[in-house]
Amino acid sequence: MTEHLRQGFGDHAPDVADVRARCAAVVGDRHVLSASGDIAGHLVERRGLYQGQTACVVRPGSTDEVAAILAVANEMCVPVVPQGGNTGLVGGQIPFETGREILLSLSRLDRIRAVDPMGETLIAEAGVTLQRVQDAADEVDRLFPLSLASEGTCQIGGNLATNAGGMQVLAYGTARDLTLGLEVVLADGRVWDGLRTLRKDNTGYDLRHLFVGSEGTLGIITAAALKLVPKPAERASAFAGLRTLDDVAALYSIARGVAGGAITRFELLPRIGLDLVLKHAGGTRDPLAEPHPWYALIEISGASSDGAAERQLMALLEAGATSGHVVDAAVATSGVQADAFWTIRERLSDVQGREGGSIKNDVAVPVGDVPAFIAAADAAVAKAMPGARPVPFGHFGDGNIHYNILQPSGMEKADFIAEWNFMCGVVNEVVLGFGGTISAEHGIGRMKQHLMAEIKSQVELDLMHGIKNALDPNGILNPGKVL
Repeated sequence: MTEHLRQGFGDHAPDVADVRARCAAVVGDRHVLSASGDIAGHLVERRGLYQGQTACVVRPGSTDEVAAILAVANEMCVPVVPQGGNTGLVGGQIPFETGREILLSLSRLDRIRAVDPMGETLIAEAGVTLQRVQDAADEVDRLFPLSLASEGTCQIGGNLATNAGGMQVLAYGTARDLTLGLEVVLADGRVWDGLRTLRKDNTGYDLRHLFVGSEGTLGIITAAALKLVPKPAERASAFAGLRTLDDVAALYSIARGVAGGAITRFELLPRIGLDLVLKHAGGTRDPLAEPHPWYALIEISGASSDGAAERQLMALLEAGATSGHVVDAAVATSGVQADAFWTIRERLSDVQGREGGSIKNDVAVPVGDVPAFIAAADAAVAKAMPGARPVPFGHFGDGNIHYNILQPSGMEKADFIAEWNFMCGVVNEVVLGFGGTISAEHGIGRMKQHLMAEIKSQVELDLMHGIKNALDPNGILNPGKVL
């Protein structure tokens, strides 16, 4: 059924005008968009890799309206593509080109329903931006630690649907770890009210974990009970220059021994990445006097303002220098300087596109294998496409490396991007050889759906298909994505 729906229903397609009319009866005419100027921004993802069509963009304003729309869609066998802030990187939020799918925008579900500083919880609707969740937590002297470069635009429903990660996973976990409960509309329009804020509930299957990371294929998340944490009283940041990846790994081991769970961020950058930021991001500067092949950006947080975070940071840098792993380092002496360090890391993703084509790989391997993986991937890329420029960077502390590849000098961008699947396959083969994953935090979506049969066992696929068929027997929820 799913493939039939994705391809546009064949001869049994519902009348588009009828679909729009029934949606308008639920949400009102002004919240059913079909004019090209109104829907264009919903139909293409940020890198322009996927551009689809839709019967209409529907903008429900409540959970009840989402439920009513899904009930209509299920009855008419009309597929539904949920979309939050449209910041996804694997095309999961973009409809196919048939024009038969409804695009369900959740942006109007934008209320923060409750904040409980004592219980350290917050309940937000799916359309609330990540930045607003962070700000609401800050207002009660708490922290919501999920942090992404797109946090001003991305929405919490999409963050949970893709199990977003970010730079603080090392200390606080992924979006899944920060989710206590969910409100979800099922394919037939029923609503599961699982907005519990309990820290312990051992009463059967934990259903929230089915929907977090499911990319809208099992149900539509309309609200979430989120876990807050105490705000750190102090933070200390350093930008360290190192000769080799083995030195980075050794410094990470030293850091874990010195600071343990106080390490909130430990990020990896190559020199080529720093050069790109300095070239294309105005207002940035090299934190160190001399260039180095590799850099580690480190943040340690403290629960009290007693200087312990900075003392731990200095201790690990001194140990790294004494052992010969750290060549040079700069320690931030103010919040402004710390922000300047982390801006370099945050800008690295977007500046690569200014060099031409950039093929993205969001992968993870065991932390101890990161140096060997990057070396092996570099060799494989050089063999497959001489002149291609790898830019491996990312979350060293959890093994999640964004192994990006820039086009060779003199190659046309379109010709390079045409090799996307081939070059990703080159990298993925290396990743799987280390027992890693081809998607650490971006999801599967449209981009990697065709790889699932290669990376999942038949038992896993059977279980996933069984869950999908049980929750969405008509295959209307984001068909052609993930599975």
